[in-house]
Parts: sequence; structure tokens; C-alpha cells
Amino acid sequence: MVATTITEQQTRNTIQRTLPDLILRLEGLAVLITAITLYSHISGDWLIFALLLFTPDVAMLGYLFNARIGAITYNIGHFYALPLALGLIALAGGWSTGVALALIWAAHIGLDRLLGFGLKYADGFKSTHLERV
Repeated sequence: MVATTITEQQTRNTIQRTLPDLILRLEGLAVLITAITLYSHISGDWLIFALLLFTPDVAMLGYLFNARIGAITYNIGHFYALPLALGLIALAGGWSTGVALALIWAAHIGLDRLLGFGLKYADGFKSTHLERV
């Protein structure tokens, strides 16, 4: 009876942990699809898209200093608000290249979240808000 109760509790805990993870991954998929669709709508250059898609990962270079600086720089480069701000500023200013860059950046973040690469904690690269990678 006790073993069954522990197993049921573990199952509930697993469901509670995996549902938010699934929701966050689906959110990443939605952002990725939206960014790709909008990029297509603005007739963006797909070679540029492919070449720049992983550019935000340059933010990982902060880990060359230490885990704390790495987490800060990585999180700045993977924070949805920044490409959104760039996109809005670019739209307001009629800067089509800025819109394209913002969409590529947002697509990258969406792809990362879909794959389980979340925002980082200062204790190490593999410790994220989604899971331990």
C-alpha cells in the first residue's frame, strides 16, 4: 500500500513537471513557426536566415569567463523581449533589415525552447529553466 502511494505521488509529480515543460516547448514551436511565416511574408533571404539562425549562440562566449557571466550573456541573447523590441523599432522606422533580423533572432529562441534549451541559471550551462540539459 505504501509503495503504491509513493508510486502514485511520483507519477503525479512527473505529470506536473512534464506538463509545464510541454507547454514551454509548444510555445517555442509557436514562436518558431510564427517567425518563419512572417519572414516568408516579408520575402526574406533564406540563405541569410540559415547563416544567421545560430548567431545568438555567440552569447555563450560569456561562459569562457565563468558560469555566472555566461548565464547573464546567454540569457540576454535568448530573451524574447529583445528581438520583439528590435522588430517594433524596425517596423516603426521602416527598417526592413531590422525586421528580418528580429524574426531570425526570435526563430532561434523559439527553436532553442522547442529543443529544451531554456534560460540559464548561474550554476552551469546545463541548468536551465526548462530542465537539466
